Amino acid sequence: MVRSYKIRGAYNKISMLTREQGAQDVVCASAGNHAQGVAYACQLLGLKGYIFMPANTPAQKVSKVRLFGKDQVEVILTDNTFDDTFTAAKHFCDERGSTFVHPFDDMAIVEGQATVGLEILQASPVPIDYYFMPIGGGGLASGVGGIFRQLSPHTKLIGVQPLGAPSMQQAIQAGRRQALEHIESFVDGAAVKCPGALTFELCRELLDEVVLVPEGQVCEDLLKMYNEEGIVLEPAGTLSISALRQYADEIKGKTVVCVLSGSNNDITRMEDIKERATRHQGLKHYFMVTFSQRPGALRRFVNNVLHPDDDIIHFQYIKKNNKEKGPVFVGIEVKKPHEIEGIQFRMEAEGFAYEYLNGKQDFLSLLV
Repeated sequence: MVRSYKIRGAYNKISMLTREQGAQDVVCASAGNHAQGVAYACQLLGLKGYIFMPANTPAQKVSKVRLFGKDQVEVILTDNTFDDTFTAAKHFCDERGSTFVHPFDDMAIVEGQATVGLEILQASPVPIDYYFMPIGGGGLASGVGGIFRQLSPHTKLIGVQPLGAPSMQQAIQAGRRQALEHIESFVDGAAVKCPGALTFELCRELLDEVVLVPEGQVCEDLLKMYNEEGIVLEPAGTLSISALRQYADEIKGKTVVCVLSGSNNDITRMEDIKERATRHQGLKHYFMVTFSQRPGALRRFVNNVLHPDDDIIHFQYIKKNNKEKGPVFVGIEVKKPHEIEGIQFRMEAEGFAYEYLNGKQDFLSLLV
């Protein structure tokens, strides 16, 4: 079972190729879900598929692609972002003279994804006031947006992107597409540096708003959906839910639809998801603290800075005999978010110089 809407666009595109162009093989680039859709379509329609995926794609998605495609597909892992993978796939495709199946910037793909909106409108017994949907490259938003503007023009359409990969939002604000130099790839299904030419124009015309949500909020909501509702989601599949807090007052008493766009989550990522969620909730905090090399410094820190309910979750220290002071990497977990303010106050009162590290994801990713 392809646990994502991407099968819709992929099958629509590839079935058209076999009927109209007689294509023998196809190439695609994908962070995972589009790849699964292409693989399944290739297997059903008897086409050879070469599927390029970012090297950091969760193993569960890679194995699923091979499962769905069977002997019809070859998976090629390269680079770490969708855009770099896309470039490699296009080069390979041009050299072979194959047909490229774009994950979003193709009208046949957009039309396939549009069926999501059509089915939701058909299933809803009442008019829909707000419709939240994730945006990576914009294929889903473009297709659904077109359906809703025709059949439910009063519905407010809101696209949602991760804070660390705001390519569509920034493009719409600037009035033109522009590739971002760096994006956060944690929400891998929406980690796109530059939206498509087609999808940019469609999203700019059709959507009412595009909003951003922090990756930590996505992780918090992903865990909540699993623990409270028993629903397994991947980070990109959680984006629409994570935007609801920004509209809490506005949507009261309204009919709201959130698209849960994918559930292909790798269980090995759960520790990282929990880590990001607790940091976002203000319960885990990391510091680089300057300790005296004299005996008793650690005891003084524990006794005078921490309270009984505070928990040291990480402590890394290498004593340097030729120096009076040395840096210590300390992770602290508290019961309530505001308690960290007291810890910081007591560190300063006790003369412990420190640097707060929670906002430095590049640094923390090396250590946590």
